[in-house]
Amino acid sequence: MSRRTFNPVAIAALGAALIIGGCHSDTPSGAAVPEATPAVHLVRQQGVELIQFNASDIPGLSIIQVQNIELPGLLETSGQITYDDRSTSTIISRVQGRIEQTRVSLWDNVQRGEKIIALYSPDFMTAESEYLQAHETSKLIAAPGVGGSSDFSGALALAAKRKLQFLGMTDADIQAIKAPDPVVWMRAPISGTVVDNKVQRGGAVNPGDVLFSLGTLNDVWITGDIYEDDLARVRVGQDLSAITTAFPDEVFHGVIDRISPNIDPTTHTLQIRCVVKNPGGKLKPQMLAKVTVVTRPGEALVIPQDALVFDIDNYYAFVEVSPGTFEHRKVTIASWSKVGYARIVSGLKAGDRVVGGETLQVNALWHEAHGESS
Repeated sequence: MSRRTFNPVAIAALGAALIIGGCHSDTPSGAAVPEATPAVHLVRQQGVELIQFNASDIPGLSIIQVQNIELPGLLETSGQITYDDRSTSTIISRVQGRIEQTRVSLWDNVQRGEKIIALYSPDFMTAESEYLQAHETSKLIAAPGVGGSSDFSGALALAAKRKLQFLGMTDADIQAIKAPDPVVWMRAPISGTVVDNKVQRGGAVNPGDVLFSLGTLNDVWITGDIYEDDLARVRVGQDLSAITTAFPDEVFHGVIDRISPNIDPTTHTLQIRCVVKNPGGKLKPQMLAKVTVVTRPGEALVIPQDALVFDIDNYYAFVEVSPGTFEHRKVTIASWSKVGYARIVSGLKAGDRVVGGETLQVNALWHEAHGESS
């Protein structure tokens, strides 16, 4: 830092001038000069309450015009990775019984048809006995010289088989039945990973209890939010890319699979569901991902944040409806990539003129005019 030198004669002259000026001042020593308060009036036009003041009476206040900003031909959103529920399955107990044995644990990989869990239940033994008896009856009726309805016996055998299928047995297991057995192995309905295990050996189960959940990660879902005014820029089948913090140098590719029919009335956003290829199973459920959709250019309504004031639980802007007359209008905003700016979701339109720079002071005048403290 450079050293500054001061002229003693100049300092003495400056001190004398201050003393002389103080002797001739009409303002008492130490008293502050009060700032003039702008004249403010409240009026009502067409059922809307407005505030009137002279903008030139507030130093630093400016009137800015709301404009649309061109958006590039890219639409970005972030979302969370989940399983594609069309590639998940559960093993559910359809009987009352207990767990005799399990062959897999959480996060194990299994193949379709692989034995997963052995259930003990008298319901299995009863159903198997009915099945074997129905087949024996069919054989007797079909024997030479034995009278009876083969159609009826065939229906009984089919009904007994359907009952075993309903209890969770596969056709191969049913054909292999030689004698009634209360223990039946439940098999994996799909090839995948055990993502949820709710059983323990010896534990009791009831009909409807979920025992295991299986999922695959060949394709995953990423669900993200887009703004209402970007809806026209997306469509089902549109190509996209995704990156994650876990693999920042690897790009995953997919398409938009579904667009939500519902719009959140608070944020004016809706969701898109993306199906993304997942080679090697690197993308895991609950990971966060950034999605980029190549689309046509669009527009966004963006204004400086100092043109907004947060009051109680909402954002407001003071919109000029005529020279010197302003409306206290509620607006909905969203984040914007440029620091110091906000994206307008609702409440303003292109061409609106709003107060900028001294919005907090104008908001204080608004409350004072209503006899409130800001």
